[in-house]
Amino acid sequence: MILTTTNSIEGFKVIEYKGIVSGIGVLMQKLKLTFNIEKYNASVADGIVKAKELALKHLEENAKQLNVNAIIGIKVDIELTASNYVTVSATGTAVNIAK
Repeated sequence: MILTTTNSIEGFKVIEYKGIVSGIGVLMQKLKLTFNIEKYNASVADGIVKAKELALKHLEENAKQLNVNAIIGIKVDIELTASNYVTVSATGTAVNIAK
């Protein structure tokens, strides 16, 4: 399956739009209180990457239920909460494409 943030895929034509799909990844950070801002930032960045991977995995699983071979126009939103939760949501348009 092809995943892209663009609204088209070079060399392919959208032959069928199947609808909007989404996926959400939520991760509870296990942060230790520290005065080392570099370690804190590295931990947050790692959490964002993991939550994004989870959101995109769920996005793809939801699209597969629609029997499509691509998701275009993907938008990713990231939210960090005061209680150390990282939430990433991904939304896109499920389509069938052909050369």
